Amino acid sequence: MASRPELPVEELLRRGVDAANAKRLRTARRLLVRALEAADDDVLRARISASLAYALGQLGDPDGAELLCRTALRFPMLPEETRGIISGQLATLLLHRGDVDAALPLFERAVALIDSPASRANVVLNRGVALLQRRRLGESADAFRSAAALFADLGDRGGEAQARHNLGYTALLAGDLVLALSEMTVARAEIARDSAVAAAISDLDRAEVLRESGQLRESAALLEQVAQAFGRARMQQARGEAELQLAQTLLGYEPGRAARVALRASRRFRGLGSASWEVRAEGVRLRALLAPTADRTSAKPVPSALEEECARVARRLSRFGFRVEARALRYVLDAALARTGRPPSRAARLHPDDPLSVRVLAHEARAARSAALGRDADARRHAEAGLHEVSAWQRSFGSLEVLSSTAVHGSGIFIEGLAASVRSGRPDTVFRWSEYTRHFSQQVSPVRPPQDAEHAADLAQLRALRAELASSDWVADPRVTALRQRISERQWVATASTDGPPVVSLDELRSALDGDTALLTYVYVRGRLTCLVVPGRGAPSLIDIPWGRVRDLRRGLYSELNAAAATRTGPGSRLIRESLEARLSCLSRALVEEAVRAAGDPRRVVVTAPGELRGTPWGMLPALRGRVVTHVRSASRWVATRGSVPLSSAGFVVGPGVARGDEEADTGARAWRRAGRPARILTGDASRIEHATALAEGVDVLHVVAHGRHSPDSPLLSGFELADGTLFGYDIDAIARPPAVVVLSACELGRSSALWGEEAVGMARAWLHAGSHCVIAAPVTVADDVACELLGAMHEGLVGGLDPAEALMRATAQTGHVAPFVCYGSGF
Repeated sequence: MASRPELPVEELLRRGVDAANAKRLRTARRLLVRALEAADDDVLRARISASLAYALGQLGDPDGAELLCRTALRFPMLPEETRGIISGQLATLLLHRGDVDAALPLFERAVALIDSPASRANVVLNRGVALLQRRRLGESADAFRSAAALFADLGDRGGEAQARHNLGYTALLAGDLVLALSEMTVARAEIARDSAVAAAISDLDRAEVLRESGQLRESAALLEQVAQAFGRARMQQARGEAELQLAQTLLGYEPGRAARVALRASRRFRGLGSASWEVRAEGVRLRALLAPTADRTSAKPVPSALEEECARVARRLSRFGFRVEARALRYVLDAALARTGRPPSRAARLHPDDPLSVRVLAHEARAARSAALGRDADARRHAEAGLHEVSAWQRSFGSLEVLSSTAVHGSGIFIEGLAASVRSGRPDTVFRWSEYTRHFSQQVSPVRPPQDAEHAADLAQLRALRAELASSDWVADPRVTALRQRISERQWVATASTDGPPVVSLDELRSALDGDTALLTYVYVRGRLTCLVVPGRGAPSLIDIPWGRVRDLRRGLYSELNAAAATRTGPGSRLIRESLEARLSCLSRALVEEAVRAAGDPRRVVVTAPGELRGTPWGMLPALRGRVVTHVRSASRWVATRGSVPLSSAGFVVGPGVARGDEEADTGARAWRRAGRPARILTGDASRIEHATALAEGVDVLHVVAHGRHSPDSPLLSGFELADGTLFGYDIDAIARPPAVVVLSACELGRSSALWGEEAVGMARAWLHAGSHCVIAAPVTVADDVACELLGAMHEGLVGGLDPAEALMRATAQTGHVAPFVCYGSGF
């Protein structure tokens, strides 16, 4: 049998290059090795060596790749173009191994020697990456723009997309997350056409944008997919880089796992001979080991061996040129030592060129050191400085999700500042820091983007999946995850912002309170719960709340509330109600009774509370029954928005399958019509999402009667069921003029999910962020007959000019129904 004739060397080279460009690296290696063995002159061998070096480097053989390039550069009489191409390839290999200082002069040489537009474009692109790693951001951005122009002239859309993607990464390091995600999102569609590996390379950087925006779980999920894609392609260096990014993301919420993933990456890099990448992974592993306990109630001791290892790794990071990462490790070590009573001799040094996340670590280390030295005023000053940096950067966002999640960057300084304020024992200091933390994600108001057809289509597909996937963990479906990420990214790129109300002082708040109104502000820090009581008349005071008792009483609260709603009659109903009443009485004594007495027995109560108290049915607590209660996002926002809002029209939407839903809407609507005011009802097939959102834009009060579900992992996927599917929290951004008052007669939609910095996000929060004055909703199941009678009666008060919280209290007294509905926002 005759053997197959060997292809010409030039054809083997062409096919090998095509395979490498398509990321079919093993095929490329086979073809290029054959070509190198058959080549008969140095120039051809040099060209083949450059391409083969790329494939070997990607497949985890950097030593072999570097040897090929250095050997080829020793060939005499090479044309300058060829010498430039090999220099560029060697520089790229050194860049991937972390030797940026050696790579940069080789890139400069390559740029000077190469005339071919295609080769020049690639070298300019990689030079931009090297400049990026040295944080020479202006130069790297210029390089990426030049590369994009060169690729565009060549008609190479994939190369242009890669350059635009890298320009987005430059924006990320400069702190412009909106520009970063905009560039990367546009570029990804083109990059993904190339191959699954190319898409994974793009997603590796997109995941870092998500991490910096505080969307840690979304970032981690994407990085796991990226690492798997690189593993399938046997790209071990790239896989290690994805694992390192994953470990950095996990630092924010699962440090134990972060340490394990970083160790795996470190070992992978060691096996590849990538010493600089290995030490970077070691730095992240050590930061994970130094992370505080999950609830930050206690400080973990720092063994001397761990302290010495941190110092050694920080020195190695500096030697490899990763000075920012070295400083980050030192800052984390300084804070950990200070929390265990071993403050460093010198305060952390602030470097203006450090990225925000690292500067905040320096502020946190300074605050922790001052606290350990008993200098709480200095601790608060350092924490406040860090908080102002995060706050100024955060103002560039309008999206609710990103405003909430970016608070991850301030969580450590929040805790240092709050702890120091509580230790001061001064009401004005505690109030100031309480407002800093509560006001953090509310400092801006959204400027909503115009209607977007793609956005609407994605939401329609999401509704279809919600109907198809009946399980409670439907949000874990990969199709839902992809849609949710696309919707979220589109919103936070397109949604601008304007400044919200300023933070008020304690004196300004007191001037806004009358003699019948008091503020109860709850502050939780490191296992300690404190209530700041600000009466309308009299001096403010601080009360220690027994957190352990409150925590234990809350553990079974939701279950008993749900059971009481579901069991209205029968032999067990009385026992359930008695058990619930006993629990509420105990919780009331532990949480609010002393505070109410200290407030002078006020008729109206403004409550602010941390995430640890989320979902508390305040109006059901015996000490608050018969009082007008509103739960506000911050006292500053209440001061800016308090007061009656004229209400002249109402709209009612009744979803399918709600017992007495039509009756509830009819009862409420009759109250408005008797007063000669318009009231529209959407029921049956008319209660469609587009009709409901249109109705919301045209009324002052929107009352929704529907089955609702809270999504704890993705709060803006919470929603209520209408005739044609689920109206999600995301849909609210499409409402140009939200109603002043929103009543959500739907189970669970008052519940919120605590995110970073004690922030809470949910359906009620989404309406408030969109601009509604207040929202009435329940954190748990409410019996249909209770909701029907109580909320129907509440409209009599609204029509009569009562504030929403006042109307809710009056309806409770009138009907005798003590229900878990809470007035969120400016209820009076």
